[in-house]
Amino acid sequence: MSFECRGCGAENVVPVVDIGDQPCADHFPPADSPGPDPRWPLALWLCRECTLVQLGPVEAQMAEEPLAVESATSRAHAEAGVKEILSDHPELSSGTVFEFGSPHGGSWLDHLYVAGCRLAGDGEKADLVVDVHGIVHEPQYGDSLKLRAERLAPGGLLVMEFHHLLPLFIGNQFDTIRHGHWAYVSLRALQNIAALHGLTVESVNQVDMYGGSLMVMLRHTADAKPDQSVDVVLEDEEAAGIADEVQLGSLQEAARHAAGALHEELSRHQAAGRTVLGYGAPSKAPVLLDLSNVTTDLLPFTVDLAPGKHGRRIPGACMVPIRPIEELKAARPDVVLVLTWDIADEIVAQLEADGGWGATYLVPLPEPHELGARRQDVS
Repeated sequence: MSFECRGCGAENVVPVVDIGDQPCADHFPPADSPGPDPRWPLALWLCRECTLVQLGPVEAQMAEEPLAVESATSRAHAEAGVKEILSDHPELSSGTVFEFGSPHGGSWLDHLYVAGCRLAGDGEKADLVVDVHGIVHEPQYGDSLKLRAERLAPGGLLVMEFHHLLPLFIGNQFDTIRHGHWAYVSLRALQNIAALHGLTVESVNQVDMYGGSLMVMLRHTADAKPDQSVDVVLEDEEAAGIADEVQLGSLQEAARHAAGALHEELSRHQAAGRTVLGYGAPSKAPVLLDLSNVTTDLLPFTVDLAPGKHGRRIPGACMVPIRPIEELKAARPDVVLVLTWDIADEIVAQLEADGGWGATYLVPLPEPHELGARRQDVS
């Protein structure tokens, strides 16, 4: 089976990681829905031409209205991102802006308006074009990048932030592979595809969002003056081998090993008589719990801040129901499995704000490990 690369259109695309058939990550059925939930193939393919890692030949599935509530971490990051860009490029504070939105939230627009920016009108090119975790939700990455290039005014700045393939690979963040996220982007791949649309990467900032992201600044090639930050990231990517199909293929075994380790860890707590409940119902959870063979026997329920998810369940075989956070606090479990591991510090601070109850916080990846453990009997 073959298909055209979602980035450059080449047909030289090969499978590298197969996660198996998985449910749609944003489909949270009612808790009393018996299942089974529909599943589709979930696999990563590598383009040997532009090096873009992407979902294979699967169609878009079950578009769902986002139910998540934006985290405090995300809101703070949006404000900090705007301050950083305008500090480095003060001329943009009085310019026009256009933002390509993201289902994750994290919009920069309100902060940019406060700083004096004006929203570009219909068809008007913008001095600042922003895409924060938006483009990976578009099935055709190359065509979508072309739209962003076309919206950029001469001399303007395109800022793109996205989850970086490098920490996904070296951090075994396999649960971030999901239907609806069509591309898993390295700087090398972005650089290659951008060149097809007259864009050049000028500078790069590495940020902590979603377990490790890149904030990349691009300009029309005639205006760009790349700095050393670009070479640093490209060298790190090259050293890790994330454009090599054999190296990328090792993620499949690493994922299954970590999934097995999580099942064993939860089984160990159960055998010791400790209660384990979850925090978070992110789109990452279905793949993680499915590969780990975790059901309600090991994780009776999880909780989430989003009211729209209450009374629903994680899709797939796990059948884990989603409840309000107050039920976790009332249950006072011995162990909290942090499914929203990318904001684990925020979660721990939230639950410990009133002194907590001495819970151990278990983070599933890259291997299960305890974070901020307080109990002395967990060993």
